[in-house]
Order: sequence, then structure tokens, then C-alpha cells
Amino acid sequence: MPFVLEKNILLYVLFLVLLCSCSKNDREDLVDIVVDKDPPEQSTEEPEEEEPLIQTTPLPNNPQRSGDAAMGYEYLIAGEYMSSGIPYDAFLLGTNENPDNRLNRSGDNANIPYDYTAVTAPNGVRVVAPNCMACHASTINNEFIIGLGSHDADFTVNRAANLSLINSGIRAMYGGEGSAEWEAYDQFRKGLEAIGPKTMTQTRGSNPADKITQVLLAHRDKNSLEWQDTPLVTVPDEVIPTDVPAWWLLKKKNAMFYHAIGRLDFCKLFIGSSLLTLGNASVAAEIDANMVDVLAYIKSLEAPDYPFSIDNDLAAQGKRLFENTCATCHGTYGENSTYPNLLVSLESVGTDPELSNHYTTSSAVNDYFMDWFNTGWFGSSENSLSIKAEGGYVAPPLDGIWATAPYFHNGSVPTIADVLNSKGRPLRWSRSFDNTDYDQSKVGWNYTAQETKVDKNTYDTNLMGHGNSGHTFGDGFTENERTAVLEYLKTL
Repeated sequence: MPFVLEKNILLYVLFLVLLCSCSKNDREDLVDIVVDKDPPEQSTEEPEEEEPLIQTTPLPNNPQRSGDAAMGYEYLIAGEYMSSGIPYDAFLLGTNENPDNRLNRSGDNANIPYDYTAVTAPNGVRVVAPNCMACHASTINNEFIIGLGSHDADFTVNRAANLSLINSGIRAMYGGEGSAEWEAYDQFRKGLEAIGPKTMTQTRGSNPADKITQVLLAHRDKNSLEWQDTPLVTVPDEVIPTDVPAWWLLKKKNAMFYHAIGRLDFCKLFIGSSLLTLGNASVAAEIDANMVDVLAYIKSLEAPDYPFSIDNDLAAQGKRLFENTCATCHGTYGENSTYPNLLVSLESVGTDPELSNHYTTSSAVNDYFMDWFNTGWFGSSENSLSIKAEGGYVAPPLDGIWATAPYFHNGSVPTIADVLNSKGRPLRWSRSFDNTDYDQSKVGWNYTAQETKVDKNTYDTNLMGHGNSGHTFGDGFTENERTAVLEYLKTL
């Protein structure tokens, strides 16, 4: 017993010595230990994962050439950037349409549809060829809008399917393939024969612009730009669809195309529209000199106003939500507007990767494509362009977004409401292609969800390149918040 008592006294003395030599916090901890006070329980809950930051790359600004907007408009609707086509008289015989001359053109062009232009071939024959309006003008709510991407063009058919009939007609009208008219038509025929079977889409409204360019490049020498009957590279058959973006957005952009591969000189990129019938590099240089005016015209375009009523109080609520969330990538609007020009990584945006991956993955056709542009005439002549694929998609400006349905780079989402709520997006959907069949509440096209792909008017998101996943940033909003943001987007 005395030994135990002495031991306890000794421990107590040691405790007092330690206690006096410690800091206040250490003394409190020591007391807890000695009196055997239970330490605070450690939380067994997993810490919440932080929401990942959006990975973006700023796109560098490259000053563009300046021109005359009025001259650019005239060149677009009547200029000779195409040099081969169907002989004028033959075209009139084969056109059942009675055009309304909505562009107020004069002369031969007053008699043909707005998306075609009468031009003079190098040998002096008047021919008719498609112009830029074929893809870059459209009608919505009965309003014809230049610069609105075509939302109803039908590339599900082989555009070269009727060539044999046209060939026979031209031979019969003009005395065979030795005629001047056949010579003026021949390059148009060759170009259409090349792209027709390779550019068929799965759905009406989808555009095969990337594939058209690849096929035409495969048939042209990168330096002389002269046509080669035998393709210089084999182009695969699959078509990755795109939705044609609005022209009025270009004034804000530092790079062209959804994947931002079009860098440096935009005017040079415009010449891609001439590759169907182009003669050679000398002709390309002449066209390039006029494209500065076309760029000036495109930059002069403004987004159309929303034609229906807007709840301004609700839109004001939506503006605050938008500027606290969406504006980081898509910019701000109104006075002192901003646009950050960001390329968003595939991991961050999560939308269908096929279009982006096509250009970042090495393959025979992609390697040829990159080399053709970057080391040939387009990339080495004065005011050169650059094709640079970094992966991901541009977060676009949203001016006039109400008019540009369907949404995403591949046109896979029919309304903005579905963009803002990924759980509501239809896997398969069809629409009427009536330009007045517009859903004011969801902002986009009225559509019908389908169980299967019924016909060419049905968009199937299970097809390669047609996916509608990703861009789930709106899922964090409440339903009321989404409604407010939707109302604000009508005002842009």
C-alpha cells in the first residue's frame, strides 16, 4: 500500500512539472489525456468531392483583313467564285420552281433560286452553280434570314444520283461532249460525282460540310490546286454531322468552326466554298482578293430579334443567373458585352467527341488534310491560314440563339430547354421541317419523341457522331431557374 501511494504521489509530481512547462493549449491536451477524457469523434462521412473546374484554353486573337461590306454582299449573291456549272439554258429547263427573287437580283440571276448564281465559265459560257446561300441562309417563322444556317437541307440523298440524266440532257442540247457547254459543265460534274456518294447524312437537316471539304481536298494538288481525277488519299465513308452555325457570330470569334481548327486568316478559309469548281491557284488568288469584302459583310450582320413576347421580369432574373454561371464560357451581352473565346476540353463539356477526335487522331486522311492546308497554297501563300486541332469544342457566343435550333455542334438537341436539362433530351426525335413549327416555351423546334428511327426526318442520337450527351451544366438549376434563364436567352 505505501508503495502504491508513493507511486501515485510521484506520478502527480511529474504531472505538475509537465503542466507548468507546457503552453496553455498543450496543458489542456495533457489534462484530457490524464483524466482519460474521450477525444472528439472523427467524422466517418466521406468529404464531398469538389465540382471539377472547367478546363479551357483561350484562343489567341489574329487580326483579320478589312474590306467593304456592301461589295461583299454583292459578291456573295452574284460574284464569280464558282467557275463551272450547268449551262444556263439547260438549268432553266430543269427548274420547275418559280423563284421569288428574294435577293432582288438582276439579269440572269433574277430568274433562278437564291441559292444558285449565274456565272461565266472561263470559256465564256454562262452556267449556274450553287452559292454560299445554299448553307448559310434559311427561313424561320416565315422570315428569310441571310447568315442563318440552313436547318432543313436534305443531304440524305446522293446529290450525284441524277447526274446521268443531266449528262444526257446536256449532250443532247449542245451536240455532245465536244461542245463549249460541256466543257463549262465538266468540272462541276466531276466535283459532284466525287462528293455525292461520300457525303450522305443519316438525317435531314444535318450538314456534311467537313466531309465535303475532305473529299474535294483529296482530288486537288495542295500547291497548284488543280483537280486530280484519281483521289490522292482514300476518304472513309462515315459522315460526322454538323449543324451550320450562324454567320453573325463570326465577328466575335478568334477561330473558325466548332472545333476551332480554323486559325489565322478567315478569308482564305472562305475559299473552301470554291473547291468544287476551282480552276487553279491563280483563280484562288483572285477569289481571295474579294473575300475580304465578304468577311466585312459577314461581320456587319446582327442577330435577329426574338419575334414573340418576352416576360421581361423573368428575363431579368435569368440574366442574373446566366451571368453568375454561364457567362464564364459564353460571355456577357448588352452594353459592354464580353466574349472570352474559350476552347473547352472534351472532358469538361462531355458532348459527342467524334468531330473533335477526327482531327486530333492520326490517320491517312487526317494527316493528308493537315498537310494539305498547312504546307500547300493555303498555308504558305500571302495571308496564310493555319489548321490546328487541340481537341474540344468552342463555347460559342449565344447571340440570336433562339433562331439556331437544333443545338450542339451536331444538331442533336431540338430545344434550349433540353440543353438546360439533360435528363429531358429525347434519344430519337422527329420534326415537321415547317419553319413555323416553333416551340416558344422550350425555345426550339416542336418535335415528337420516337421509339425507333422512323425515316430520314428522325434524329437518332445512338448513331456515331450523333450523341446528345454532355453540357450538363444546366442540370444544377431548379426548374424555376431554368425557366428564367430560358427567358433571358430569348433576349440575346
